[in-house]
Amino acid sequence: MKNRHIILALVVLALGCGKNETAPSVAKAPAAAPPASAAETPIPKLTVRGVVEETFDASEYTYMRLKTVDGELWAAVGKSAVKKGDEVTVVDAARMDGFESKTLNRTFDKIVFGNLGTPGNASGPADVGKIEVKRAEGARGRTVAELFAQKGPLKDREVSVRGKVVKFTGGVMGKNWIHLRDGSGTREGKNDDVTVTTTQVAAVGDVVLATGTVRLDKDFGAGYTYPVLIENAKLSK
Repeated sequence: MKNRHIILALVVLALGCGKNETAPSVAKAPAAAPPASAAETPIPKLTVRGVVEETFDASEYTYMRLKTVDGELWAAVGKSAVKKGDEVTVVDAARMDGFESKTLNRTFDKIVFGNLGTPGNASGPADVGKIEVKRAEGARGRTVAELFAQKGPLKDREVSVRGKVVKFTGGVMGKNWIHLRDGSGTREGKNDDVTVTTTQVAAVGDVVLATGTVRLDKDFGAGYTYPVLIENAKLSK
């Protein structure tokens, strides 16, 4: 993908920033192009699965020491709610050897930078068992099924939905992405799962109240389309 090396360089720069510093955005990236030889060599995307042996946050990122089938490996993703013992999947990852973090004052022999996918499954929601979640109260309260049934009148309006987190993906396009289910709707009807974007974090299995703005028919390309999406949500218990 064009300018992928510049974007990766910015990620590395961001991870080297101090805790109180703001990482530069892609829009402010230097205009200089990478060397021709580097631009001609694509960075392979990796998918890494493992069990979290150690984890900590630094700046806007979560570092994880993973136990994988190929041995231990460090990974860095957007700040996420993970803990020791969790099974995680890091998707769209790029590996770097000998990476020096000025924030942490340490050098990693090898580390991957990517996005956190669903634990144990990068492609779909986790199995969290039977879901029965109480409907959000108040005039803005809706079930997941009601969001789909009333999506026309709800367009661009603020709603509140209470549901169980069945998938969390952090740090994609500057946001965290959460899938919520409350037990309403059906898989066959495609009205039992709603996607929420937020700057906050939540763990798979958490029950949260998400309050945000309803957007319809959002298409982000690469097959990621959402007939109903709750944007810029605030999360609470």
